[in-house]
Amino acid sequence: MNTPIFADLTSTAIIVSAVFLVGLSKGGFGGVFGILGVPILTLIMPPLEAVAFLLPIYLVMDIISLWTWRGQWHKGLVWNILPMAILGICVGWITASIVSDKIVSFLVGSIALLFVFQRVVLKQDKSFKTSVVVKSWSGHFWGLIAGFTSFIAHAGGPPFQIYAMPLRLDPKVFTSSSVLIFSVLNFVKIGPYVALGRLNLSITWSALTMIPIAICATLLGALIVKKMNTEIFYPIMYGFLTLISLRLIVASLL
Repeated sequence: MNTPIFADLTSTAIIVSAVFLVGLSKGGFGGVFGILGVPILTLIMPPLEAVAFLLPIYLVMDIISLWTWRGQWHKGLVWNILPMAILGICVGWITASIVSDKIVSFLVGSIALLFVFQRVVLKQDKSFKTSVVVKSWSGHFWGLIAGFTSFIAHAGGPPFQIYAMPLRLDPKVFTSSSVLIFSVLNFVKIGPYVALGRLNLSITWSALTMIPIAICATLLGALIVKKMNTEIFYPIMYGFLTLISLRLIVASLL
C-alpha cells in the first residue's frame, strides 16, 4: 500500500473524515460512528485494505480511551459480552475467506434497524437501573455477533448497542464499558490480521500518519459525552444507529 494521505487532496480529505469520525466514536459514542470508517475509506481503497488501515489507528485510540474512561465500566455488562465476542473473532478468522462483507453489512444493518423500530416506534424502550444487567444469554449472543462483525468489517458497534442500549446505563458507564470491550477485541484481532496478511508494516506506517487527528477526535468525543445526560444521550444514539443501519443496507445492495 502506498501512503494514501499524500496521494491527492481528495484522498486526504476522505481519510481525515474517516479517522475523525472513528475518533469521535472511540472517545465517547460507543462505536456509533466507528462503523462508518470502512465504508468511507472504500471510496479510495479496497475494503480489506481499509479494515487493515484502521486497526493501528483503533489501537492508539483505544489506549487513550481506556485512560479517559478508566474505572467506570459495568462489570456485569463487560463479562456478559466480552468472552463470546472473543469467540466471535475466532469465528470471523476461520470464515474470513468465505464470508462476504456485503452479506454481513446487510444483516447487521437490518437487525439494527428492526431493533430501533421495536424500541422507538413501538415504544418498548424501558429504563433499567445502572446496577442491573438482564438476560445474560442475550449478552452472550450479541457478544458473539459483535466479535464476528468487528473482525470482518469493524462493525461490532450495532450488535453491542442492541444489547446495551435498552439497559439505559449512565452515558459514562455505557461508554466506558464499550471502550473496554472493543479495546480488548481490537488487540485480539492483531494476530489473526497478521496471519491473514491483512496487516503489514506498510499499512501500519501509513495509518500512523493519522495519529494526531485520531487523538484530537478521541478526546473531543470524550469531552462531549461527559457533558451529556441520559435524556440527551440515548435519543442521539438511536438516531445515529438508524442512519448507520440504513447506510449499511444501502451499501450492501450496491
